[in-house]
Amino acid sequence: MPVYEWVGKTLSGDTVKGTLEASDERIVRIKLRRQKIIPVQIKPKGSGLLARLSTPKKVKAKEVVVFTRQLAAMLEAGLPLVQALDSLANQQKNPYFKEIIFKIKQNVEEGTPFAEALKQYPKIFDRFYYHMVSAGEASGNLDATLKRLALYMEKSLALKGKVKKAMIYPAIVLTVTTIVLAIIMVFVVPTFEKMFGEMGQALPLPTQIVIEMSRLTKKYFPFFLVGTVIFVFLLKRYYRTERGRLQIDALLLKLPLFGNLLRKVAVARFSRTLSTLISSGVSIIDALTIAAKT
Repeated sequence: MPVYEWVGKTLSGDTVKGTLEASDERIVRIKLRRQKIIPVQIKPKGSGLLARLSTPKKVKAKEVVVFTRQLAAMLEAGLPLVQALDSLANQQKNPYFKEIIFKIKQNVEEGTPFAEALKQYPKIFDRFYYHMVSAGEASGNLDATLKRLALYMEKSLALKGKVKKAMIYPAIVLTVTTIVLAIIMVFVVPTFEKMFGEMGQALPLPTQIVIEMSRLTKKYFPFFLVGTVIFVFLLKRYYRTERGRLQIDALLLKLPLFGNLLRKVAVARFSRTLSTLISSGVSIIDALTIAAKT
């Protein structure tokens, strides 16, 4: 819950100050009046520029999973949705996520459906999450739907973790190989070139090719680095487009080693997504559309 700093006056005219936890400034004023304190100034604690910059503006997928799992357990135990959201917001350690949960709770209190309140934060609760909650609300089985959703997200995170672990070793080998080759071409080969030159003997063609490659690498190395950075930047921009994503993904699926792994991951994710949506009451057409976009 947000913390507010306040300054006030007692009935005798003395100035007092302190901090209070409350959902908004109105609640702080009510609490102070109950203590017979006249509020003079109320402001959120840590509202300065440094505090705003230090506050994380990101919610991790694991935090969303924990939130979903706990909300499902509270609803299954018979707790009202608003009270469950209030309790989860108070327990949340991420200040940014805490603020969002409080806003969702306020929207629900004002009569907004839970799914529509979540839809306002697509970076945290994606299209799949929204449709699952919407189907759960419509069927009256929100707690069961949230349990399925939490299970799905846990399995997705586990699968993503396995893929990352499988990619770590090849990535390390490729990085180390590139660094070693660069060191050899820039520092080692020129030393051998000088030694061979002092010997005054004709060099074999393969050796001449390596020496020439070393010269080119040493001469154009800064341009190579800049070109690599620009290429990666443009590739990411192109991948964000629909056409670019289609072409690059098709190319990745044709890779000798990683293509088969990526294909299995995609099929597993599609099957799990479709199964979860259909079991939650989403129509087959909508389920296929959502699964295709996730």
